[in-house]
Amino acid sequence: MTAPEHLTISGPEDILGYIPHSLGYWPSDSLVAMTMQGKRLGATLRVDLPEGAGRRSREAFARTVAEYLLADKEADGTLLVFFSAGGFDHNGSDHNGLDGNGFDDGGFDDGDPHRGAAPSFRPLLADLECALGLAGMPVRDAWSVGEDYWRNVYCTDSSCCPPPGRPVSEIRDSRLNAEMVYLGSSVGAPPGAASPGNADPSAADDVAVMAAEGKWTLALAGKGALRAQFDAVLDVWAAALETFSLEALSPDALSADAVSSRAVPRGYGPAATGTVSGLEPEIAGFLRASLRIPAWRDAVLVMAAAGRAAAASGADAFGIFSAGTDLPVSCPALPGTCPAPRGLPEPVPDVREASSASGAGQLPGTKESASRHQQAAAPGCPGEVAASDDSPDALPGYGQVLLGLSPPVPDWDTLKRLEALMQELSSYGGGEAQAAALTATGWIEWCRGRGSFAHASLTRALEASPGYRLAELLSEVVRRGTICGWAGRREAAWQKFGSDAA
Repeated sequence: MTAPEHLTISGPEDILGYIPHSLGYWPSDSLVAMTMQGKRLGATLRVDLPEGAGRRSREAFARTVAEYLLADKEADGTLLVFFSAGGFDHNGSDHNGLDGNGFDDGGFDDGDPHRGAAPSFRPLLADLECALGLAGMPVRDAWSVGEDYWRNVYCTDSSCCPPPGRPVSEIRDSRLNAEMVYLGSSVGAPPGAASPGNADPSAADDVAVMAAEGKWTLALAGKGALRAQFDAVLDVWAAALETFSLEALSPDALSADAVSSRAVPRGYGPAATGTVSGLEPEIAGFLRASLRIPAWRDAVLVMAAAGRAAAASGADAFGIFSAGTDLPVSCPALPGTCPAPRGLPEPVPDVREASSASGAGQLPGTKESASRHQQAAAPGCPGEVAASDDSPDALPGYGQVLLGLSPPVPDWDTLKRLEALMQELSSYGGGEAQAAALTATGWIEWCRGRGSFAHASLTRALEASPGYRLAELLSEVVRRGTICGWAGRREAAWQKFGSDAA
């Protein structure tokens, strides 16, 4: 996420107060690096502090940070913040097991008699200064933030940086923090923490949704290559996205009760509460069943980011449709969707062990992935532009969309709705449908540039369905630090407060 341009920073407390809002949570044992474009804040990067204490480990870490920040083409400087979880223990080692060869004990005392001095990070800072200076983004300033106190790493004047440092309350009480809260921002739990904002469904709702999923799984079997069925599936998804409530919805809408005092300083800012509107079990069951078909799952993601035409054109380009089938179209009763008949089989007793094809072996849009679907292709929709067309109005292919290379700016509002819908669907049952919904959520977070949240969601997807291929592929993309194309461009990057705040 890039910084809103209209926010004015008047001091270090404002800079430090902006970071948790940018990330969505209060970091711990982390380095946060922010690029500068003249006097304007650019992109925000958070990485775990290095585990190795040796010089080579620190130098490799510093080079990696510089490589990440090079994605901001306009950056001409860097701000660094070291977040520690609580200082050193009595023998001088910090909580990562590092000793004086890594983070020395020359830092400031945080005032807790039960802990030693907090880490100074000076050896690592020196390596970062070197790497970022060579990359054309010299370090302009740096701070260290502990559990209770913070200070400027370069400051040696006790009159402005008295030991043990300045209280963290100055950060949470800063003017910019108050303005961010006023704009609707909240600081929630770190990635992977449970979110009470999305309450678990009741046992009765879970049974009803899973029964509906079982019915629709049988009804949709063998229809993955039917163009009319593909259109009907997208009709239902489009209707669900259009009507799905966004009340109290934000990517970090978490109850304050879920956040420990160590994860987020007490009183930092209220988190949004409440849940989105629940789906009818029949609709939820149908949507979950449709996610079990990889081509339909991918089409939903592309439709949300790039529009219905791109989803249909990309499916045509893959050649997934077969001609001559006389199977009936099946979908829930929605106005203007699904030609009759819509006959459904009787409910199956248990669908949790039902099997279906897993995700493709590559990210959709690559040559190998497309070759798996070489079947008789139906003609494209009238008026659509082929995905391979080089004209300015050409529709993007699936691979371009899923990697954030096209369109120039995605439909962030629809992606936000899709995230909420996927979160709702992932709360029911488990198995492949849950893995698909969690993978979609992880992809959206990656598109936003929130790699930690993406990783947490993709990890849950692989727990729900071990070996789920798309989750594995996206996990590797996140692990390598690959930045989504949209997140790497200021004009396309997700804006937490919408375009009016950017």
